[in-house]
Amino acid sequence: MPVITSRDHPLIKQLIQLEGSSQYRKKTGLTLLDGIHLIQIYSSILGKPKNLIVSEFYFADNKHFIDMLFGHKPPKINIVSDSLFRVLSPVKTPTGILALISKPILQEANHRKKAVLSVLLEAIQDPGNMGSILRSAAAASASNIYLSKHCADAWSPKTLRAAMGAHFFLHIHENSDLKQIAQEFTGTVVATSIQATQSLFDVSLAGPTAFIFGNEGAGLSAEMIQAAQTNISITMPGKTESLNVAAAAAICFFEKVRQDRFSTLTSDVGTK
Repeated sequence: MPVITSRDHPLIKQLIQLEGSSQYRKKTGLTLLDGIHLIQIYSSILGKPKNLIVSEFYFADNKHFIDMLFGHKPPKINIVSDSLFRVLSPVKTPTGILALISKPILQEANHRKKAVLSVLLEAIQDPGNMGSILRSAAAASASNIYLSKHCADAWSPKTLRAAMGAHFFLHIHENSDLKQIAQEFTGTVVATSIQATQSLFDVSLAGPTAFIFGNEGAGLSAEMIQAAQTNISITMPGKTESLNVAAAAAICFFEKVRQDRFSTLTSDVGTK
């Protein structure tokens, strides 16, 4: 199998653009998965990626993993020199394998009325925070994620790495009108704000719930705070002034999980 060694190769040029340009990712509908873990999750849910891009060393040492994952019908495999793969890799310590994929086509059906847990994100800027929120949301069995226009790219390689495969369990709606989503949501819309006087742990999260989280520095806009039915803060007995938005989101999601579980257990006891 030939080895690609030149940065002028058309595929290499495309991969470099996909790694560095959100506009190019949106234009082409393509993105990159870094590492075998993400590729395994994607393949188990959505099927084979378009291409696998592997370093010479990885292919020589791990071809059996590819065979185990895809059997006798693997996707197209492109081998690149180790030095060129380091140029392509979005991390300092390359994993040795990338996958070129099409972003899943979102079926714009109305899921809002059925959603037990939805998430609205306003101007989240950091890809790591975005990925962590998605990962926690998927773990808490959220369904719909709505991103405002000025959020970080949900499909950047950095966000994908931080989410660890969560993307493929969620319906991610980009460039959403969050105010409209909040107004149309059938359930309770909860805004998080450090200025709120009501604690997360004192409110009922029974039934469909949508949490709204705001920008890392500025927090939620006044418009989105007003769009919510309930405004809450997270009780912090320590001396820190605020929580990282991804940490705050995880606490909110699993307080919802806790309340739902308690409600189910109580209901089960009552029927015995």
